[in-house]
Amino acid sequence: MINTHFLNIELKSPTVLASGILGLTASSMQRVIEFGCGAVTTKSFSLDWRTGHKNPSIIPFEHGMLNAVGLSNPGIDEMVKEIRLFRRQCTAPVFASIFGRTLDEFGEVTRRAAEAEPDMIEVNISCPNVHSEFGQPFGESCPDTAKITQIVKKHAGKIPVSIKLGPHGPGIGKLAKICEENGADAITAINTAGPGMLIDINVRKPVLANKTGGVSGPAILPIAVKSVYEVYRSVKIPIIGTGGITKTGDAIQMILAGAHILGVGTAVYYEGIEVFDKLNKGIENYLKEQGFDSIEEIRGAAHE
Repeated sequence: MINTHFLNIELKSPTVLASGILGLTASSMQRVIEFGCGAVTTKSFSLDWRTGHKNPSIIPFEHGMLNAVGLSNPGIDEMVKEIRLFRRQCTAPVFASIFGRTLDEFGEVTRRAAEAEPDMIEVNISCPNVHSEFGQPFGESCPDTAKITQIVKKHAGKIPVSIKLGPHGPGIGKLAKICEENGADAITAINTAGPGMLIDINVRKPVLANKTGGVSGPAILPIAVKSVYEVYRSVKIPIIGTGGITKTGDAIQMILAGAHILGVGTAVYYEGIEVFDKLNKGIENYLKEQGFDSIEEIRGAAHE
């Protein structure tokens, strides 16, 4: 009932491990699959090893999480090894999340990532917590979004590509259409929102060493649902709905808005790794209670 087709890939569950959570090693990604996840996305990685931002870099708050990890990763050589190891050990799909510091670097990272033969390459052009290093996210510029999509598609070969967009810039529907027109196979919506800030009232300073960070968790669910709704109206390619999914109702809202599959990340902090199995059972129970046989029957129903 909850088996899902996405880009000619069969997933046993519509839930997908979102980039940034438990996505650094083959063993951690395989463990997520064992708890009911349909596919896994690696942590975003680049050509070179990055230390990221100083601690504290992750702060939970009442309604979500503030994250300024800063795209830390071990570099492409190590991540290619982990993706290959995962593919040897597990039959579930794996999506490689990549980013670059320059337009041309996206092409090189994609070419190298494709050597590991992931099931999809997700292109992170919208991280909101590295603006001090990289400037405005590429995903807030229509020309840059178009160029990166072209470059990545050129170097990805036959591997499908999803562009990960944020809720900012000239409009996520407009940006998604640009991605589609330039060859993207899917859209991931959304990245963390922000940047945001929290201040420690006792020391009277920002709580993060980086001062600002991306906002994730329940606080951004309404933004994510609206973004998926807008993307669904704008393009024909499938959507990975990501942002704020913690409970069954959150997941159903995303599907009704138009999501094909569901990225789940911060919820692992709140609910534990068991969240994937809980969501799967909740979605299945909802479909049975409402008299539906499959997720396809309710996808995009909020638009009718």
